[in-house]
Amino acid sequence: MSEAGAGAQDWRRFSPAELARQYSPRGTVNNLDALLQDYRTQSMPMYDLPHLRDVRYGPQADELLDLFPVPGRTDAPLFVFIHGGYWRALGKQDSVFMARNFTAHGVAVAAVNYQLAPAARLSEIVAQCRRSLAWLYMHGPAHGIDVRRIVLGGSSAGAHLAAMLLAPGWQVAFGLPPDVVKAGVLVSGLYDLAPVQQTTPNDWLALDSAEAAVLSPQTCLPDAGARLCIATAEKDTDEFKRQSLDYAAACTRQGCAVQYEQIAGRNHFDVIMDWMNPQALLTQSTWRLLAPA
Repeated sequence: MSEAGAGAQDWRRFSPAELARQYSPRGTVNNLDALLQDYRTQSMPMYDLPHLRDVRYGPQADELLDLFPVPGRTDAPLFVFIHGGYWRALGKQDSVFMARNFTAHGVAVAAVNYQLAPAARLSEIVAQCRRSLAWLYMHGPAHGIDVRRIVLGGSSAGAHLAAMLLAPGWQVAFGLPPDVVKAGVLVSGLYDLAPVQQTTPNDWLALDSAEAAVLSPQTCLPDAGARLCIATAEKDTDEFKRQSLDYAAACTRQGCAVQYEQIAGRNHFDVIMDWMNPQALLTQSTWRLLAPA
């Protein structure tokens, strides 16, 4: 992997209009509604599989998760998916499209719901996702899950949230081991919120510069030894690619084992549908992280 960000334009030099374009993934597609609907359409048949639905992991009404165990297994690894939607859209019911593919491969799947912005501050959304992981760690064994093999997945804003769960220090408050998450698959994510704080998403996030810094994964990198697949879609904007490359490079310097992939032919929204295909690069990369170390 080359040193990230080399030659990339500093986002501070962008005009306001260009910065807005760079951080507007919807501008890279002409069928956004259909792409988002596909998440739901492909997820609904998954509820024919054995599952637990609307499991409450915290006190807020939206703190729910859906869990798809592997029938007959008592030691299944767990893939935990955190959805995107720029922290203000989508939900767990749009997020289980990979369940049949993964459970057939012996991997349990959990999809996390969280309260959306602006009803929740970003700091609270992060806290909710951490509570979901604590619930899964505590209760997973009762559902046939080997909690020593938890891998996080996240897309876009969900990749930001997954990266915040990979950050060190917060686990002790929940009684979790520091390495409760063994690996992460972070797709088209946001890891430095400084430019985000300067453009449209801040209309619903209402971050000040101090919050943007504290809540940026780039400032709270995983501990050395974490294993990461950091991916972007070929049709992502340059800034989404730059953010991913910069985060990948920082994690590599930190001592993490990092694989960076750009998924050919995919856009910001359809790239994660590759998890439905057992032969897809993204799926194969995820399954390697879920295998015993």
